[in-house]
Amino acid sequence: MASAPSLRGLQAFEAAARSGSFVAASEELAVSAAAISQLIRALEDQVGRKLFHRINRRAVLTEAGVEIFPRLAAAFNELRNVSRELSGGEQRSSLIVSVAPSVAMGWLSSRLPGFVGIHGPVDISLRGEDDPVPFDRDLIDIRLSYGPSHYSEHVTEELVKDAVYPVCSPGFLAKYGPMASPASLHSVPLIHTDWGPSGASFPSWRNWFESADVTAGRHIQHGMTANSSMAALDLARGGLGVALAQGLFCARQVEDGELVVAVSHVLELGNPYCITIPHRSTQRSVVTAFKTWFAAECVRCVKSPALAADA
Repeated sequence: MASAPSLRGLQAFEAAARSGSFVAASEELAVSAAAISQLIRALEDQVGRKLFHRINRRAVLTEAGVEIFPRLAAAFNELRNVSRELSGGEQRSSLIVSVAPSVAMGWLSSRLPGFVGIHGPVDISLRGEDDPVPFDRDLIDIRLSYGPSHYSEHVTEELVKDAVYPVCSPGFLAKYGPMASPASLHSVPLIHTDWGPSGASFPSWRNWFESADVTAGRHIQHGMTANSSMAALDLARGGLGVALAQGLFCARQVEDGELVVAVSHVLELGNPYCITIPHRSTQRSVVTAFKTWFAAECVRCVKSPALAADA
C-alpha cells in the first residue's frame, strides 16, 4: 500500500504554487530552496505525477498541479485562519475580487471604503482584467462580468441590465444646447470609447443613432477616443464632448451635477451584468457579504432616479 503524501511536502507544494517560486516558498517556510525542491520531488514521486515545470526560475504548475492546487490552497488557508484564532491574533478575512478594468479604476475602488465600514477589516485584492479569468489558478472569489456565458462551470447570477446614456458637462450643454432630439448631436463633438476585447458587445455612437432612427453620417467618426469608460467620462466632465456612458459608471456624476444626460434617448445593453462565484467560495461568509453589498451597489447605480429624471 502506497504511503500517503507528507504534510510537509503538501505545504511546500502549496507555498510554491501560490508564490510561483521555490525561493519565495523557502523564505515563507524558513527552509532552504533546495529543501523545498526535495520535498516537492518526493511528493511528485509519491503521487506519480509531475506537479511543476521549472521555467526561468519560476515554478509553473502542470495540469496535475493545477488540478490539486485550489483544494490544497483552501485547506491551508483555513489552517492559517484557525492558527491565528488559536493564537489570539487579529481575525481578518481575505477576498480576491475580479472586475473589468473600468470597474476597478475609479468605480469600485472609490466604493470599497463603504464595504469595509460595514463589514470590518478585510484584506481585498482588487484585480482589473478582461474575461475570461483563471478562477482556480488565481484563487478568485468573485467576478463581475458583462454577459452570462463566460463561466458556465461556476455559480453565475444575473444582476441587472444597464443602458448607455449620452452625457456631457453642464457647461458643454449650455454652450451647444439645448439638444431637443438625438439629431441635435450631429453637430456637436462626440467622445468615443474603445471598449477593448469585448467591444463587439457594447454599442457605439453609430448604434445609438441607428436605434433613434437617425442616419449616422461620417462625421460621427470624428472626435476624441478614450480606451476606458472612466476616461471617456473624464473627457466629458472636462467639457470636451458628449460621451456614451453606461449608467453603472455615470450615475454618481449625474447625481452630483458634474454631468447631465444631454438627450432623453437611451440604448439598453444587450446583456446583463453577472456575478460569478466559484464553488469553493460560495460558503465563505465574507464572499456572501461582499456579493450582497456589491450587487446592491450595481443595481443602485443602474437604476438611479437621477438618470431617469434627466432622461
